[in-house]
Amino acid sequence: QVQLVESGGGSVQVGGSLRLSCAASGNTYSWNFMTWFRQAPGKEREGVAGLYRGSGSTYYADSVKGRFTISQDNAKNTVYLQMNSLKPEDTAMYYCAISDRASLLPQRVILWGQGTQVTVSS
Repeated sequence: QVQLVESGGGSVQVGGSLRLSCAASGNTYSWNFMTWFRQAPGKEREGVAGLYRGSGSTYYADSVKGRFTISQDNAKNTVYLQMNSLKPEDTAMYYCAISDRASLLPQRVILWGQGTQVTVSS
């Protein structure tokens, strides 16, 4: 069993930055693909960034490409989401999740974290 705990959310002004963390505990050797999702009120949950643990390769949604960076620290069993140049439309609850393949689709998720709120104000 793996547990995921997100942290690092908060309130920031337009153009600011935040770094989210996703700490994995338990059987941390059991995952290969980690994905960050977000969900704004009244909207569907969308994948924004993913990472393949083995090679470190990454993939992004067009909406965040060039602004967000996903990375990992294997020694700490932690995956990060560095978010720069934040916009009001980035306001959402952010979730990390283990996926069963390299995909930003929520249907491919096998384990969700609890989420951390990000609010971007102008």
